[in-house]
Formats: sequence, structure tokens, C-alpha cells
Amino acid sequence: MLKLLFFILSFFIGVNGKHFVLVHGPFHGAWSWYKVATMLKSAGHNVTTIELAGCGISPIQVQEIHSISQYYEPFMTFMESLPPKEKVILVGHSFGGIPLSVAMEKFPNKISVAVFITALVLSEKFDFRNYIQEYTTRQGTSQLFFFNGTNNPPTASLFGPKLLAAHLYQLSPHEDLTLGLSLVRPHPNFNDEKLLLKETRVTKHRYGRVPKVYIISKEDILFPEDYQMWVIGNTGPYVEVKVINGSDHMVMFSKPKKLTSHILKIAHKY
Repeated sequence: MLKLLFFILSFFIGVNGKHFVLVHGPFHGAWSWYKVATMLKSAGHNVTTIELAGCGISPIQVQEIHSISQYYEPFMTFMESLPPKEKVILVGHSFGGIPLSVAMEKFPNKISVAVFITALVLSEKFDFRNYIQEYTTRQGTSQLFFFNGTNNPPTASLFGPKLLAAHLYQLSPHEDLTLGLSLVRPHPNFNDEKLLLKETRVTKHRYGRVPKVYIISKEDILFPEDYQMWVIGNTGPYVEVKVINGSDHMVMFSKPKKLTSHILKIAHKY
């Protein structure tokens, strides 16, 4: 029934044979797209779910990652492997918006549109320091970083079961939370600020050539709606801004059908 539903949707909006590249957020892996990827494939499309370094089933351990370029290297390697004339639709969630932004800078001719889902987004005048300062100001103390190590500075972070349940999965099915708790892995912290800024620099000349769409998760607690609006205001212009109601931070779990519908419609336009 689900396959038929999305085949019909794909037929009526006239989008066929697209290639979607899905980039996960922190602690998670390619597995987090299992619902959306299934729906897109059922509608007749090619789907690649990226496994960033140290995530999901990646053999790389978090302590082996010393720079953000190492973290996003599998994604960039994939983008380099695309045929010269092929264009893909990039979809990034949460922190996955950072490597998405870098890919837009490196491969603007290979991307038809970039979709950011309750995500962090870079721009020519907007970098990591802006995010940390603003989030800390809004929340009192930064909930972005919960360190699991004793190093100084810590090399990795991981959200515990209670925080995942209350701040990321509060509207998602219980079975998806159970899945998440069994599969999440520590996320590397990038402590060399100069290197971090160098490896995430984007320019209007290249990154700015790719159309951007932002999807707001209305009930997100980790990145509240006003924070998402602040991101949009500082990293635009966007060709479209969509809103999904009743969704938590893990939109691909809490509202997978609505999210997939938006992605298909965006693919048709761009």
C-alpha cells in the first residue's frame, strides 16, 4: 500500500528517476533514513544513504577522527565518484547540514537542490562560532555538547537515553527510540577552531549557486522553531521554507510520510 501511494504521488507530480543523497545527523547513521529511503525507492527513485566517518556501521572509531574533513570524507568521496553530468538532490538533517554545505561549495555543478531538515547551515558570513554563541545564549547552557570522555578538551560527545527520549524522539514511535538507543555512537568534537573554520568555509560564488530549501520541524525541542528561524534568517536566501507540524527533531521517524512528500515535491521543482 505504501509503495503504491508514493508511486502515485511521484506520477502526479511528474518526478521520475531522481537520485536522492541523504546525510544523517549527529550520533546517528545511514540507518536513520530507513523509512524515508524505503518510500523514495518505492516511488521509483535512486537513493544513497551516506555513512559519515565513525557513524553507524563505519569501521572508523571516533577517537581516530581529528578533523571535520575526516568526518565528512566518505560523503565527499561519494560526490567525487558521481558521473560528470549527473545531478543529485542533497538532503541533510541536523548537524548533517554542515557537510551538506561543504558539498555545495565543492560540487555545485553536481547538485540540483539542497534540502536542510531542522539543520545547521553555513553561509559565506556565518560559521560555527555563530551557532555555539547563539545556542548558548538562548538555552543558558549549551545542550549541544554532553561529553562522554575525561579528556580536556573532550574529543567526543554522546546524548544519554533520557536526553534522546526527551529532546530528540519525544514524538517518535517508541520502537524507533529503541532502535536509536541500540545504534547511536559518540560524535566527534572538533576542537581546532582554525582548522574547523578552514574546512567548512563556503563562498557565494560556488555554494551560493545551489538552490536551498529549509524544512522546519515545528515541535523540535533540540532546535526550537525560533532557533530554526534564526538559522534561516542568517543563512538565506532560500527558494522555499516548509513547515512540518507534529514533528520532533527526528522528523524522519515522527513524520516520515510528510517529510518524503515534501522531498518529492521539491525534487520536481528543482
